[in-house]
Amino acid sequence: MGKVVQSDHPLIQHKITLLRDKDTEPKKFRALVREVSTLLAYEATLDVPLVDVPVETPLATTTGKEMAERIGLVPILRAGLGMVEGVWDLLPAAEVWHIGLYRDHKTLQPVEYYNKLPSYPTVQLCLIVDPMLATGGSVEATIDILKRWGAKRIKVLSIIAAPEGIARVTSAHPDVDIHVGVIDDHLTPEPIGPDDPPAGYIVPGLGDAGDRQFGTG
Repeated sequence: MGKVVQSDHPLIQHKITLLRDKDTEPKKFRALVREVSTLLAYEATLDVPLVDVPVETPLATTTGKEMAERIGLVPILRAGLGMVEGVWDLLPAAEVWHIGLYRDHKTLQPVEYYNKLPSYPTVQLCLIVDPMLATGGSVEATIDILKRWGAKRIKVLSIIAAPEGIARVTSAHPDVDIHVGVIDDHLTPEPIGPDDPPAGYIVPGLGDAGDRQFGTG
């Protein structure tokens, strides 16, 4: 069975506070996303199996450890792109494939527009990276795509998650682990007045992670 892991690492909590600040500019925002992604990847790979390998030190031959699984990164475009470099800092040999999904703001359902997976799986562990796990629709759809492709082990890495999104993903895919920096309170409801925020945003959240990374808000 999969599990939901909310990080209690002080560095992650500190950096998420900076990410939330509406005055954090895109350059700093991108750097923070990268740093938090590195820390989340460290925690998400704690259970990667190892095999013994011989290694020559300057003084002797000994037995070392090597990861027994190849890992692939699956950023959900476009916001997930900002997390790739951070994970790559730890896993430079990881393959990266891109899946493009956008959320229809009327239905809040994901719409696939791009898929760059190879013909068959070449890794044993897929890490889906998306800064915000809000409604869970895009993540659920990505897991569906990866499972149809043949992926056997999948994990999700998100910086901030909403309870509604976690519930949706764990209900649809109870075998998938979810690693998050923090679980927030709720999603915004359908707007009533013209000044209300759009539906499906995480509260307190940090706004739109894609817009804040790429300066398009």
